Amino acid sequence: MFAAMAISAFLVTVNILVHYEVLRLMSAYVPSLPIAVRLKVLVVVLGCFVAHTIEVWLYAGAFFVIYKAGFGSLQGQVEEHFADFLYFSATSYSTMGIGDVYPAGALRLISGIEGINGLFLIAWSTSFTYFVMDRLWPLHPEA
Repeated sequence: MFAAMAISAFLVTVNILVHYEVLRLMSAYVPSLPIAVRLKVLVVVLGCFVAHTIEVWLYAGAFFVIYKAGFGSLQGQVEEHFADFLYFSATSYSTMGIGDVYPAGALRLISGIEGINGLFLIAWSTSFTYFVMDRLWPLHPEA
């Protein structure tokens, strides 16, 4: 249980740092891009999506390593390929939790923490996107 809590804390910290850096880079560079305002917003949304994709992959990698170490597994409709861990991570991160794949062992706690972490980071992206649109919206050329 302690190992699962430590792994969860590590993954949460790494994911927050990844998210922070992606948002910081976009905040620094998107305003000065020589492109139309609507494309700047598109860059922000795609940048957020890239950050979330990296974060899902980090959890999937951790799940796979934990599985290979024998400390947890996925049950249900799984073939025990990395794609199963990636799928499970995406459904956990997004809090969608379809239920066709579910964790056992140490993965139970970590997947629960992933849902909380994902929910927070998705909300952060939403807030950031709103902030960017609030700043860029007045810059649209008049029709």
